[in-house]
Amino acid sequence: MDSLPLDIAPLLQHVRTTLHTTFDQVDGWFDEAEGVLHFQPAQGWSIAQVLEHIGLTNHFLLILIDKAAEKARKNVNQLNLQVELQNIKFDLAGLEQVGTHGAFAWIRPEHMEPSGQADLATVRRTLHSQLQRCLTHLDQLPGGEGLLYTTTMTVNGLGRLNVYEYLYFLAMHARRHLFQLETILKPHQSNTTSLP
Repeated sequence: MDSLPLDIAPLLQHVRTTLHTTFDQVDGWFDEAEGVLHFQPAQGWSIAQVLEHIGLTNHFLLILIDKAAEKARKNVNQLNLQVELQNIKFDLAGLEQVGTHGAFAWIRPEHMEPSGQADLATVRRTLHSQLQRCLTHLDQLPGGEGLLYTTTMTVNGLGRLNVYEYLYFLAMHARRHLFQLETILKPHQSNTTSLP
């Protein structure tokens, strides 16, 4: 998807597909062996900790998204949706950078740091539930209503994001960590494959 769609339908389909694809890829990591999930690299988090962090971050992003979606639905009666649909704002380039590991410095808040003690079955169920919440917002804002309310996002200087951009941001944050998961796994794989 190289350019901004002129019609809201392809944009919403792109957000929906991206959410499905990203959450499916994250979900696959839960099927790794216990030793792989809890392998502690020399620096940084284990795979289990990354999965916990994704769920934690989603939790806090969804608090903002839930509030924004509710306000967007209320704004249908006060703002002109047709005007918004003629001037769709969707910062695809800025949001795609969020999904690229190492594209910019990112200092996460302490409350999004993983404990390392989370039950992974619970984390997995939480992620499934979070995906459904995201999809429900798309279902409830099918005609562009999510354009009618914006919330500030300071990460990467993105500024004010509408509900659809915030949902895409959530997916991009998880995508960013998919690359990290691969890098954690590489040394573990080389250790296991070099055994006689």
